[in-house]
Amino acid sequence: MSNAIAIGPFAQIITMKGLPLKGALSDDQLEIVEDGALLVESGRVSAVAKAKAIRSMATEVGATWHELEKPQVATPGLIDAHTHICFAGSRAKDYAARSAGKTYLEIAQAGGGIWDTVLKTRAASQEELSKSVLQRSARLLQSGITTVEVKSGYALTVEGELKMLRAIQAARERGPIDIIPTCLPAHIVPKDFGGNAMEYVAYLLAEFFPIVQREQLAKRADIFVEAEAFGLAEARHYLSTLQERGFDLTVHADQFSVGGSQVAIDCGAYSADHLEASGETEIQALAKSDVIPVALPGASLGLGCAFTPGRRLLDAGASLAIASDWNPGSAPMGDLLTSASIFGMAEKLSLAEVLSGITFRGAAALGLNDRGRLVEGQLADITGFETTDYREIFYQQGQLRPSSVWKKGQLI
Repeated sequence: MSNAIAIGPFAQIITMKGLPLKGALSDDQLEIVEDGALLVESGRVSAVAKAKAIRSMATEVGATWHELEKPQVATPGLIDAHTHICFAGSRAKDYAARSAGKTYLEIAQAGGGIWDTVLKTRAASQEELSKSVLQRSARLLQSGITTVEVKSGYALTVEGELKMLRAIQAARERGPIDIIPTCLPAHIVPKDFGGNAMEYVAYLLAEFFPIVQREQLAKRADIFVEAEAFGLAEARHYLSTLQERGFDLTVHADQFSVGGSQVAIDCGAYSADHLEASGETEIQALAKSDVIPVALPGASLGLGCAFTPGRRLLDAGASLAIASDWNPGSAPMGDLLTSASIFGMAEKLSLAEVLSGITFRGAAALGLNDRGRLVEGQLADITGFETTDYREIFYQQGQLRPSSVWKKGQLI
């Protein structure tokens, strides 16, 4: 019995075929297959063509035909390359205070800020954290996201960070969405550590990461490079050591001050995320590198600050991924499509640039080359929107929700 399936007809299939990883894009570069269908074999796309042609192919290979009842536009499954959805508690009180004009320091001194989330996450059980990841990733799946990165970073002890990664792993095994775990114990130096930033980094390298590797909990590592977190010296030591141990790297960079993006470049990171403070020097350096800049407009909206300079990065020749940064503090919205649509309008990005940022360029930020395009050989991760014009997806700024989501050719 054949394991092939044919899906269609779609009013439009936006394949992302042939688009470059770096640089500006125009909408007329998009390949749009009208009245199209996809042939899927063993969870991967084997053909994209007009529906009539796919019907013939399906007959030849004995594929099951899945007939769409209403017109839909198909895009590659969306990819959210930066989230913090493993956490406990809420920071609604912080949000209200920030909206009323309180500073980060004032909120922290009043008992809020990241430390509030740390205490609540430490108190939560592994099962509670895993359940929270499953619930949030289910919402993401309903929003058309088929791959999501999830960070640790809200426990800041060896035991607590391992608990978070084990919770993420359990959710990964139980849910249909692909979860990419990332170690972020170097989020801030915990108040109760009793040493400086370099001593904390040394502690993590000696006590935490050997267990992560032994239990195969994650292959990626992250660090927050900022004055109130980790300086350039600590970041370079941490990242270079982890690179030698075989970890893939990403960096929270240039959110409030510059320097982190250059560390990401020097250490061979896959991505540099945030970049709201990046200036011309940082933009040009990123454009000349292989590092994927990742914009996090949800954080800009949550904090009320400037956006990542997406237009300038693309025009300089850099790549640009876009992620939600869903977290309980600075980016509580957690809606990739809405924040990406708003960011695209604010930065004057073409729809091709926005869609690339949440598909194959987002995949590249995670070091993945098997998804993000609907072309032969790629994973058959498909998001379908009930419309006949792909422009409606962004025009409605996230209010047009997917009507179908396919993971490796299986309807979710």
